[in-house]
Amino acid sequence: MKQEEKWIRSILHRGSTKAADQLVRAYYDKLYAFIYRQVGCKEDALDLTQDSFIAALRSLASYDPSKAGFGTWLCHIAAHKVIDARRKYRPVTVPFDEEDIRTPEDFTDVLADRELIRQMEEYVCRLSPELQEIFRLRIYAELPFPKIASVTLQPEAKIKAQYYRLIKRLRKEFEDHE
Repeated sequence: MKQEEKWIRSILHRGSTKAADQLVRAYYDKLYAFIYRQVGCKEDALDLTQDSFIAALRSLASYDPSKAGFGTWLCHIAAHKVIDARRKYRPVTVPFDEEDIRTPEDFTDVLADRELIRQMEEYVCRLSPELQEIFRLRIYAELPFPKIASVTLQPEAKIKAQYYRLIKRLRKEFEDHE
């Protein structure tokens, strides 16, 4: 039995806060990075990471290890939290990091790239939550199609078709930016 399974059992059967703390610590950095790559804002990422863990711990009894690994299940929850946050609040823009700006020559390239990413995020946010989730799990969580299929409970072929249709739409929509 994996350590995470022991923690989950301890949480479910004994209400162990120590096990819950260990489970959160084991996955915190990975989940925070997954969310931060999507929202680009430290404060929002911290809030959404906390919300995701709270939601996961509250619905832990519904977690089925035969359908998806715990980390994959957690990313699924976080993807929905990001989608919900984008619906409720203003679009979150990616902040400038000093290390991203290397020389004055490529400053305009950096600005153009950031603007393109922002526009693509806005475009994706207008899509159905299902498409957003597939996009986020593939791009930000870097999950393979079989894992996305198991998390979303959809056939892998359908996931691939939706993803590649979305990529084609994005290319067509933003072809002028190349």
